[in-house]
Amino acid sequence: MTLLAHAKINLGLHILRRRDDGYHDIETVFHRVGIADEIAFTKKERGVRFTCDDPAMPVDEGNLCVRAAIALFEATGYDGGIGIDLRKRIPAGAGLGGGSADAAAVLRAAIALLDISIAEDDLHGIAAELGSDVPYFLHPGSAHATGRGELLSYFVLRLPYWIVVVYPGVHVSTPWAYGQFRPDVSLPIRNLRELLLTHIDDPVTLVNTLRNDFEPIVFRAHEDVMRAKEILYRTGADFALMSGSGSSVFGLFRDETYARESAAFFAKTWPAFLTPPYFTPA
Repeated sequence: MTLLAHAKINLGLHILRRRDDGYHDIETVFHRVGIADEIAFTKKERGVRFTCDDPAMPVDEGNLCVRAAIALFEATGYDGGIGIDLRKRIPAGAGLGGGSADAAAVLRAAIALLDISIAEDDLHGIAAELGSDVPYFLHPGSAHATGRGELLSYFVLRLPYWIVVVYPGVHVSTPWAYGQFRPDVSLPIRNLRELLLTHIDDPVTLVNTLRNDFEPIVFRAHEDVMRAKEILYRTGADFALMSGSGSSVFGLFRDETYARESAAFFAKTWPAFLTPPYFTPA
């Protein structure tokens, strides 16, 4: 069995409050884009075997894919094994959810390939323990996320834009970014799902109302990330924003020519990925 694990972008991100458990309550909208890791799965007699074409990737329990398989086996009492072979295409530490998408793909593939039975709520619980945005990748579609990102309401969001995603080669630590955050009570909090459904065809409104609360923090520390967003606008983007805690930024383009030229321009220096309008993963 082979699955594609697609990356996500955050269409807006509000940090609402710090919780007693040390996490933060957030509001965001997750939306998948075209870049994807490819993962092949095989049934094994016992244990978890993991390989990756990226030599920097850990192959033991330091890898989220391995932890996902082990957590599923332990929760269900499954005593067989699985082989996982990952072809990495989503940059690591880029705010695109690559590791989370891979972990969710492992959970879905193992259940199907190994005929494991597990209740949906229990599967969601395993995913949430692995990472706050892992549950999102268990199901298709866009999702309005609250809590620490694990409380999800899926909905259909068709983006009428070419999407250019740029990775400026900067690794941003999410715990560091949260640690730097200071709330600004003057900033309005609008329901991101309703905002997008109402104004997705109006990039001027998106520019004026859609924000990522991590952007000022990351921009102050990493000038290249800020510069990438500025270049997206200069190369024709109708809207641009950082994804997650960074460092990837994305631009929405109405004009295909501008989008392709922008992606080609960035590709000379940094990884850049193009997604067509109304993209839906197979």
